[in-house]
Amino acid sequence: MDDEHDIGGFVSLKGSFLIAMPDLADPNFARTVTLICEHTAAGALGLIINKPHPLVITEQIFKEFNMAVNEKTGKAPIYMGGPVQTEEIYILHGPPFDWRGTLSVTRTLAITNTVDLLEALAVGTGPHKMRMMLGCAGWGPGQLEQEIMDNSWLTCDASDKIIFNVDSENCWEESVRSMGIDPFLLSSGAGNA
Repeated sequence: MDDEHDIGGFVSLKGSFLIAMPDLADPNFARTVTLICEHTAAGALGLIINKPHPLVITEQIFKEFNMAVNEKTGKAPIYMGGPVQTEEIYILHGPPFDWRGTLSVTRTLAITNTVDLLEALAVGTGPHKMRMMLGCAGWGPGQLEQEIMDNSWLTCDASDKIIFNVDSENCWEESVRSMGIDPFLLSSGAGNA
């Protein structure tokens, strides 16, 4: 993987997708694709990219902050980024990356959760490619590595195309296909990628 790096025997999955195996029992992660945004020996942080929030759209977030709303960006869906910090807003986006508090994920992706970016998005001047999330996913030291060894997840390079151009309901299948695997033949007994 381009963004995978080995540090003294530790392999970071930052910039990778975690693709839930079909029988992953946790309802928070069933048939999800999660972008790993940070991964160190201390743990990992990720954002689920394919779970639209059933009740909230971006307009409601902008109004909560008393921001004027651009009609196009106001109707964008909010995604459930994970079961941790569900009141926190995370914005996964492409360039530009010059916002306060921006964390680089890959050369073409970053996450930001600061007001300057939120204000720009409200009026339609922020990054063209973005997904706004409530919450994130988190793993403690060694937890993600153990889940991968237990065949809960497949891993592969993240794809901007899948994040921004594939409908949420097709994200899981397209991510599996990107690995050269037929999603209909996938079982929990398969090995790790």
